[in-house]
Amino acid sequence: MRVAHMSAVSTASTALSTLDLLEAEAIHIIREVVAEFERPVLLFSGGKDSVVVLHLATKAFAPGRVPFPVLHVDTGHNFPEVLRFRDETVARLGLRLEVARVQDYIDDGRLQERADGTRNPLQTLPLLDAIAAGRHDAVFGGARRDEDKARAKERIISLRDEFGQWDPRNQRPELWSLYNGRHTPGQHVRAFPISNWTELDIWRYIEREDIALPPLYFAHEREVYRRGDMWHPVGPFSPPREGEQVEVRTVRYRTVGDMSCTGAVESDAADLASIVAEVARTTITERGATRADDRLSEAAMEDRKKDGYF
Repeated sequence: MRVAHMSAVSTASTALSTLDLLEAEAIHIIREVVAEFERPVLLFSGGKDSVVVLHLATKAFAPGRVPFPVLHVDTGHNFPEVLRFRDETVARLGLRLEVARVQDYIDDGRLQERADGTRNPLQTLPLLDAIAAGRHDAVFGGARRDEDKARAKERIISLRDEFGQWDPRNQRPELWSLYNGRHTPGQHVRAFPISNWTELDIWRYIEREDIALPPLYFAHEREVYRRGDMWHPVGPFSPPREGEQVEVRTVRYRTVGDMSCTGAVESDAADLASIVAEVARTTITERGATRADDRLSEAAMEDRKKDGYF
């Protein structure tokens, strides 16, 4: 009986938490991709999910440096706070930053501004060109299955064809943590280490690891206006229309992207513990609550992903 009791105590003391298991899985995926592919790259916008993936990569290869560059597709409509954070993080970790700029494509006529003003859907061509220019055969992303129905269909290691396109009907099985990275010249894969995480997992992990984030994730006073059921920021790329009244509200952002299509939520959560509690109570995903581009159609995200979007 004494032996059995000691065994139970030992098992309880060494049990891994949910966050421990998610972290171990993500680090395993990152190491597998780096071992199998020649020129991986990490999509890094300065948003919370890409920040977590980068943090996991630093843990995966500590005490050495992260052995691949980071890539940002800059819409030209990004929040200044996020761009500053991006550059500070890259400098602190000694990483190489590759930037593909949507504005360059508009300036030379390869892309045209949309009537609705949002540039998020315009990121696909610069992204695919940057992948080709860097000869990247694996691209790490911070997508999670709980964000959107289209992302729920995605495999952890997801094949893209010679045109960078994704076929949701041609998915590879992933059994027992075995990932198939086989591809032919011109193809590449997207790798999603935090695919199985939820938004709440992300925030609990950020709190546990004390990970720095751009300040707009925390409650702050900001000039905003109401459009539909979203609070939009006042700025050069998202001006209010006639009849839309500008107000100063205490808000925060659950996700960050193009200023023209990313809304804020009213919140007084000014620290990590408060954000964790707030997210635990919510019943709508962050993209559903704050991303106008995902509301263009029922299949807006899936259509963009088929074309090569994140």
